[in-house]
Amino acid sequence: MNIGFIGLGVMGRPMAEHLIDAGHALHLSRVKEASRHLVAKGGKAAESGRAVAEASDIVILMLPDTPDVEEVLFGQDGVALGLSPGKLVIDMSSISPVATKTFAKRIEVLGCDYVDAPVSGGEVGAKAASLTIMVGGTEEAFGRAKPLFEKMGKNITLVGGVGDGQTAKVANQIIVGLTIEAVAEALLFAKRAGADPAKVRSALMGGFAASRILEVHGERMVKGTFEPGFRIRLHRKDMTLAVDSARALDLSLPNTAATQQLMNAAIANGDGDKDHSALIRTLDLLAGGPR
Repeated sequence: MNIGFIGLGVMGRPMAEHLIDAGHALHLSRVKEASRHLVAKGGKAAESGRAVAEASDIVILMLPDTPDVEEVLFGQDGVALGLSPGKLVIDMSSISPVATKTFAKRIEVLGCDYVDAPVSGGEVGAKAASLTIMVGGTEEAFGRAKPLFEKMGKNITLVGGVGDGQTAKVANQIIVGLTIEAVAEALLFAKRAGADPAKVRSALMGGFAASRILEVHGERMVKGTFEPGFRIRLHRKDMTLAVDSARALDLSLPNTAATQQLMNAAIANGDGDKDHSALIRTLDLLAGGPR
C-alpha cells in the first residue's frame, strides 16, 4: 500500500522502517538527518502533510502532543487538505481523548475514516515491533489498519469507538507512572535504610512485588543510567491528560495528581529529558540527597 508516515522521532523511525521492510511504499514528512536512512531504504520524502496525504491511501501520525496532531492535520498545507474520500487517517500519538473525537469528526466530514491507536512499549518495543497498540475506531477501519499494526506490534486490541484507544493509553500511563514512583520510593527507602538496592531489587523480583517496571526501570534506578526510553517530559504530558480528564469527569485521582507533581518537579530540576525512571532523583532531592 501507499502509506504516509508523519512523525519520525525515537518511536516513529523504527515503526516506519518496519513498514518499509514489509514492502509498503512510504511517503515521509519531516525527514531529518536521523531519519534519512528511511529514504535510503526506499521511503519518499514529501514537502508537507498535504503532499503525504495526496500520495497515500493511509496516513499514520506519530507525534508528541495534541497541538502537534492538530497542526499537522489542519494547519497550513496540512493532511486534511490532501485527503480524498475513502482514505484512512491513523493517529498513533498519545493525545487527548476529547480532542481525538473532535479531530475524527472533522476528518470523517471529508469522507475518510479515522482511527486512534496509541502505543505502549517504548523505544525497545518500537524497534522490536512488539508494541502494545490500543485502538479506537469502527470495526471496518480497524480491519484496514490491522495488517499495518501487525508489522509494528504484538498485542493489538480494538478497545471501542474513536477516542477509546486514547483513553486506554491514559489508563496505561497512570499505571506505569504510579508504579515507577512506587519502585523509586522502595529503592530509595532501601538505600537510606542501609541495604543494597540492587540486592533488594533482586529479592523483590522473586516475590509478589515483581513487575516489568521493577525489572527494567528498577535496574536503571540502581545503576543510575537514565538515557531516555521515554522522557519524563512526555510522561508528564500523559499524566496531565489524566488529571485534566479526571477533572472533566469530577473524578478524584489523588495519586495520579501527586505523581504528576513529582514529574513537574523533575522537569524543574532539569531532568525532563531523562528517562522516567529518573523520577528517583527527584525523590532523592526531596529527602535532602545529592543530585
